[in-house]
Amino acid sequence: MEKKGGSCLEINQEKLVEEALCARQRAYVPYSHFAVGAALLCGDGTLYHGANIECASYPGTNCAERTAVFKAVSEGRRDFAAIAVVGGPEGQEPASICPPCGICRQVLREFCQDSFLVILSDGREIKTYTLGELLPCSFGPENL
Repeated sequence: MEKKGGSCLEINQEKLVEEALCARQRAYVPYSHFAVGAALLCGDGTLYHGANIECASYPGTNCAERTAVFKAVSEGRRDFAAIAVVGGPEGQEPASICPPCGICRQVLREFCQDSFLVILSDGREIKTYTLGELLPCSFGPENL
């Protein structure tokens, strides 16, 4: 259980991975054919899904993690507890874990503490990290 603002939130990692696998099915990846899904868990148990969305103008592409975060933030949410991320070749089961890219780690850092949980899975094994472990010595809003 993670203590969040006076209440306890139990994080079911397996369920969060299942939600990320479902989100992955909605990925739009006509160029890389690498589909990623994310499930972002808020402190009150609300879930936001994200999938990577590619664009012919490559810089317009958005990762699954940022899609989920941007959806949540655009709806006024800022209380995040964990995110699950799964990815792999389109049309295939993930064969290995798919950690967030550097830009996604920085976006997570904008809204989350070092203790925020990042749950990675290949659909069978689950590995859990804190954001601080994935992005040590980070730069955040308090640095400005």
